[in-house]
Amino acid sequence: MEPIHEIMEIRRKKMEDLKSLGIEPYPQIRDEFLTTEEIRKLYDGKEEDELQKTSPRARCAGRIVSMRDFGKSVFFHILDRKGKLQVYVRKDVIQSPPYEAFKKLDIGDIVGVEGTIFKTKTKELTLLANSVTLLSKSLRPLPEKWHGLRDVEERYRKRYVDLIVNEKVRNVFTKRSQIINFIRSYLNSKDFIEVETPMMHTIPGGADAKPFITHHNALDMDLYLRIAPELYLKRLVVGGLERVFEINRNFRNEGISVKHNPEFTMLEFYQAYASYEDHMVLLEDLISRILEQLTGESKILYKGNLIDFTRPWRRYTMEEALSIFGGFNLREVSDIKNLREKAIFLGIEEAKSMSKGKLITKIFEMLCEDKLIHPTFITHYPVDVSPLAKRSKENPEIVERFELYIGGMEIANGFNELNDPFDQKQRFIEQRENKKEEYPIDEDFIVALEYGMPPTAGCGVGIDRLVMILTDSPSIREVILFPLLRP
Repeated sequence: MEPIHEIMEIRRKKMEDLKSLGIEPYPQIRDEFLTTEEIRKLYDGKEEDELQKTSPRARCAGRIVSMRDFGKSVFFHILDRKGKLQVYVRKDVIQSPPYEAFKKLDIGDIVGVEGTIFKTKTKELTLLANSVTLLSKSLRPLPEKWHGLRDVEERYRKRYVDLIVNEKVRNVFTKRSQIINFIRSYLNSKDFIEVETPMMHTIPGGADAKPFITHHNALDMDLYLRIAPELYLKRLVVGGLERVFEINRNFRNEGISVKHNPEFTMLEFYQAYASYEDHMVLLEDLISRILEQLTGESKILYKGNLIDFTRPWRRYTMEEALSIFGGFNLREVSDIKNLREKAIFLGIEEAKSMSKGKLITKIFEMLCEDKLIHPTFITHYPVDVSPLAKRSKENPEIVERFELYIGGMEIANGFNELNDPFDQKQRFIEQRENKKEEYPIDEDFIVALEYGMPPTAGCGVGIDRLVMILTDSPSIREVILFPLLRP
């Protein structure tokens, strides 16, 4: 293959030749075009003899993605947002532009075509073009049958090329949009209202994570990109918006992996007069319905594993999961010294400075998380890893909380919200003492709780991870259009 700069030089020369023939390479247009899907719906079911009798005409537009030149005729395919359509150009049929000018078009050019619909001998629906209008000249060559864009990071950096040449990638992002739209529709049907809360916070909060810091010049103050919208959404519940949800970005200044991107999309929803058990039922129903809409099946493949979404989904306490999946009897090592020794043996380097609850949770994540392939709810989390959740009546060391795991990943986190302002302030104080950074306590949120928040359940769902599962995508970068990369 010729070097790209040589190909670009040839294409620039073709563009100048077209200009000399009076053909504008980037014209303004007012035409209306059918999509390739609309054309297929109109004519795919008709026989060739019927098409010959009626000679239906159609106009569509798209990018040339393949071309076969037979001298006095050319077959090419155009690609639009709905798919492909074959176009046939014959020297003795085309009226505009002259055939010699048409032959200066390249794969990658965007064109409008108009002509007669027919079917070839192989039954492929085809448009015999009377006119081909150049709408945008492509100066760079597309990767030939994907061989030219194999590097994974190059695909992410040039997502616009990735989308052009990789149908699977286009399908992933189409499904992502369908999933989010379905979630909105579902929650609206349950009488939730969608809201938007601030992206820039004066105090980081809502989750235990490292924030990004920025600065507002006019107010001369530091601000934090939000870790989570939780505290603002609960303020709205205090205000009487008893069922609210938000689908938006969160930002965490932490590591990058196949499951983590510094900015990611979360669904958070809060419901007054509900419990975390209600939200387990709701999530089970919501995700099952999404799967039904996408595939019509209750089982799907993810990374080679057949995941069974048949209801009811499994439920285990963290202690039960440690025993069943990790072979770890928590009651035998309930002493913090023994717990630390076990954690250090497992390779948890920071174990010496961790609290009992954090040790138990970390050991669970190491021993059990990757074994939770089928949808599984884990409940009864330690209180010291759940600063915003309500304590259990039976055991004050645990909280009324669940996490949902699918495909070995945490997908959702929900709990009964702490609405006791005294307990909440004490938890904030303890959380601050355990942090290296000195962040102020969100006193305004405490004030909001002092006005009274009804018993409320809240839940957060990682949209990117859910899309990974439902599209069999191995990395979070495959489901984020423009993931963060080192320059």
